[in-house]
Amino acid sequence: MTDPIADYLTRLRNAIKANHRVVEIPASNLKKEITRILHEKGYILNYKFVEDGPQGTIKIALKYDPINKVNSIKKLLRISTPGLRQYVSHKEIPSVLNGLGIAILSTSKGVMTDKEARNENVGGEVLCFIY
Repeated sequence: MTDPIADYLTRLRNAIKANHRVVEIPASNLKKEITRILHEKGYILNYKFVEDGPQGTIKIALKYDPINKVNSIKKLLRISTPGLRQYVSHKEIPSVLNGLGIAILSTSKGVMTDKEARNENVGGEVLCFIY
C-alpha cells in the first residue's frame, strides 16, 4: 500500500455505502489525528484505539440519521497524493462548500482543519476534503 490516507478514506467510504455501523482501520498517528478531527466536528459517532499487533487498529462507529438512515459524511475526497503533493500558504487555504465542509491539513503545528489553520496563520499540505 503506497497511500495509507487514501486507504483510510476508502475504507470509510465503503463502510458508509454498505451501511455498516463500525469499521476497523489499521492505525497510525496521522490516521488517529484525522479520526479525532472527524469526531470533534461531528462526522463520526465515536472511536476507539485498540492496541493489538505491531500498529493497532482504530474502531470507528459511523454516525447515521435515525429517521432517514443517511450518513453524516456525504463525500470524502483525497486532495494531496504521494505523486502530487498539494501545499498551500495560510492565505490560500481552500474553503469547502463555503464553510459547510472541512479541509484537513497537515501543518507544522500538527494536523488541523482549514478554519484552525487560518486562525493559527499556518499553511501546509491539504490532505482531504470532507462534507
